[in-house]
Amino acid sequence: MISKIHVSAITMIGLMSLSMCLNIASAQTSATKQKRYELSARASEIDPRVKSHPKINFLLETASGRPADIQNAIVDTSVPQRGKLVIWLMSHNRNLFDRLADYGLHAIQVQYARSWFSICCQDKPVGPHCRGNIRLEAATGQDFSDEVSIPKPDGMMERAYQFVKWLERSNPEGNWGQFLNADRSGLNWEKVIVSGSSHGSTTAARFAKYVKVSRVVALCGPRDQYQAWQALPSATPANRFFGFSHVLDGGWKADHYCRSWELLGMNQFGPIVNVDQTKPPYQNTRRLITDFDVGGNEKIAHSSVQPGSRAFKGKDGQFMHEAVWRYLYTHPVDIVGNPVPADNDCEKNQQQ
Repeated sequence: MISKIHVSAITMIGLMSLSMCLNIASAQTSATKQKRYELSARASEIDPRVKSHPKINFLLETASGRPADIQNAIVDTSVPQRGKLVIWLMSHNRNLFDRLADYGLHAIQVQYARSWFSICCQDKPVGPHCRGNIRLEAATGQDFSDEVSIPKPDGMMERAYQFVKWLERSNPEGNWGQFLNADRSGLNWEKVIVSGSSHGSTTAARFAKYVKVSRVVALCGPRDQYQAWQALPSATPANRFFGFSHVLDGGWKADHYCRSWELLGMNQFGPIVNVDQTKPPYQNTRRLITDFDVGGNEKIAHSSVQPGSRAFKGKDGQFMHEAVWRYLYTHPVDIVGNPVPADNDCEKNQQQ
C-alpha cells in the first residue's frame, strides 16, 4: 500500500515538474516575442494612391523596372523601449538603423520627393523661400510651392502614417500603433524624431519648424544657404534641434552650417563642441563637430558623420563616434548647455 506521505511526495514532484514546464514554455514564448525585427515594403503596395512624379524624378520604379519606393523599418523588443519613432529622410542606412534599434528606438525610412533639388529653384538669385517651400510641400503633401505639385499620398507625412499602420498590422510584436494619434488619423508627431543627412537633414529641420516634433537630428546639415525659413517662428522648440558635421565639409566654407544653426537658435544651448576633444555629454550642446583626418577630401568629410564606410574608425576598425550618435538621438532635450552669443564671423545675411 502506498502511504499518504508517498502520494503527497509524488503529487508535489508532479506539480513542480508541471511548474517547470510552464516556466520554460513561458520563457520560450517571451524569447520569441523579444527580438529584433527588420521589415520592408513598397509604398505603392501599402497605399494604391501613390504615384510617380517624373518631372521631379520621384519614381516608383527605376528605368530598368526595379522598385524605387521600398521603405524600411526596424525595432528591437529585447531592449528597453523609449517610445520614440525615428523617421529617416534619406536612403536606408542599415548601420544607423542597427544603432537606433540598440537605443530602444523604433525607426522607419520613407520614400519622399527629395530629387527635386537639382531641378527646381535654379534661378539666380533664388527666392528666399523657394527651396524651403518645396521642402515643406514634399514633407506634408500640402500646397506650399508653385514649382511642384506633390499630393498628400506622396508627402512624407502620409507615407510615414500609412507605413506605420502597415507595420502595426504586420508586426504587432513591435507595438507600432503607439505612434498613431488619439483618433488614429495620423501620427503623434510629438513622439517622432525626424532625422536625415545632408538634403534630408535640411528637410527634417524645415518640417520641424512647421510641425512640433520630439527632436530633430541633422547630420551634415541643415544648410539651405540663401533661404530664410531657418529664422521663422518654430513649432518645435529650439532646444530639440541637434546637429553634427565635419569641419572640412563644404557647408562650413561659406558659413552655411554656422548660419543655419544660429538662425535656428541652437547657440542658446551651448557652444560648438569638437567631439574628438570632449567627452559626453559634450557640454549638453546642440552643435557638434569633428575634425578627424579625411585626407582633405570634402566629399568624404560630408558623409563622415553618419555610420558607414566613411565614418571615423579606430585602428581596430571600430567606429569612434558611437557615443556621439547615441547622444544625438537620446540625450534628454531638457538638459541644455549654457547660451553663447552669436558668432560675428559667421555671415547670416547671405545673398546669391
